[in-house]
Amino acid sequence: MANAGALVLGDPIPSLVRWGCSPDADLVYRELVHGGTRPASVLARQLGMAAGRVRNALQELHEADAVVPDRTEGSIRAEQWRPRSLRHVMTVLTQRRIRPAGVPAPARAQLYLVSSLLGTSVELDSTVRHLPSRNATRRRLAELATVERHERLAINTERAFDTAALRAGAQMDRALLAKGIKVRVMGLQPATHRPVYSVGDEPVHPRWLYRESSTVPLKLFVIDRKVALFPADPANRERGYLEVAQPSVVEALTALFDRHWAQARDPREYDMPQLTLTARERSLIHLLAMGHTDATAARELQISPRSVSNILRALMDQLGVENRFQLGLALGALRITETPVRPHPDAAEDESPRR
Repeated sequence: MANAGALVLGDPIPSLVRWGCSPDADLVYRELVHGGTRPASVLARQLGMAAGRVRNALQELHEADAVVPDRTEGSIRAEQWRPRSLRHVMTVLTQRRIRPAGVPAPARAQLYLVSSLLGTSVELDSTVRHLPSRNATRRRLAELATVERHERLAINTERAFDTAALRAGAQMDRALLAKGIKVRVMGLQPATHRPVYSVGDEPVHPRWLYRESSTVPLKLFVIDRKVALFPADPANRERGYLEVAQPSVVEALTALFDRHWAQARDPREYDMPQLTLTARERSLIHLLAMGHTDATAARELQISPRSVSNILRALMDQLGVENRFQLGLALGALRITETPVRPHPDAAEDESPRR
């Protein structure tokens, strides 16, 4: 006879991480199985997790048909989440790994195209995971970033990005750079003269390299040369991405990236317009580089401070830059100015510590 106070355990739950789910999703599913139907807010409190992480985990589980919303409580209470049976979840996840559920028909054409590019076969097998939407892909890239250690390669096929995409890309790049990860990004030459930098208008980081080409093979992410992601349907990114972990395929995709990278160019090498300075412009740039203020440079040149501002504004317009810092970088790249030997005395005096 069993002890009435003994803890009765159900069947062990295999780790969903093995089947492509995130650790958060695995934890949330286990909690629902053991504790029963509950709203996201209660799950967050009981697990000690941020509400956003719990919502993302529930969304991931819902896309895998591992949990379903239970609205039997009516609209008075928060939406409840109910776990599907373990047998059902294992069946769905197994089928998704072997033959990704809901993979659009163009995905097979995309795999054929990638196979042709690489000279090796890429099949829909257990090494290929289908991320069913763009949001699911973004979440997966964020997950991979937490374990990324060495290098991120990216190929962009877009000639322009909306503000939201640029902001998300810049945020991801900054996080990677903060971890010491090298980032190489390759894209198409944009429609305008201004290159598309995913880190925005900030000075380029030494570990963040960007090149452009007239043609690129495909949209691609390669993480630590171990995992690669590319669109399941190039014509419709909302149909998600395919994630490949087969070493030979990832190695071939990395080699493909490197071949195109070698032929691409830093846009600053060819996109910088030619510029010939007048004697006055050259004198002004030299004075400012030596540490003069607008006022002291104007006195040296016997012109007004407004004329100094107008000259600099005209140079910024010619070079397609937006501020004096960018103007300095552009002029330096054109080797128009020389490195100052010493600052102007007035500037040194202005910068002396106040006592």
